[in-house]
Amino acid sequence: MEPEVFVNIFRQALWLVMILVSAVIIPSLLIGLVVAVFQAATSINEQTLSFLPRLIMTLFALAFGAHWGFGKLMEFFIAMISQIPQVVG
Repeated sequence: MEPEVFVNIFRQALWLVMILVSAVIIPSLLIGLVVAVFQAATSINEQTLSFLPRLIMTLFALAFGAHWGFGKLMEFFIAMISQIPQVVG
């Protein structure tokens, strides 16, 4: 058991988490930016106006990206299962 194996597994796991979270957060941030510019241009200071589009976009990103995300998680899980002999032996 070499420490590099565990560092590599941890690096892969963090990269996967970053990719999966970014797939949901980035569309929400872009919609939030568009709504914020619209609010600044029209001087509307309604909190629900900025919250609702971000919530809807987050739900859409989760709904449309769920298949892809679960596929990535399954690939990672299969890779971890295949690395068990390398880690144990």
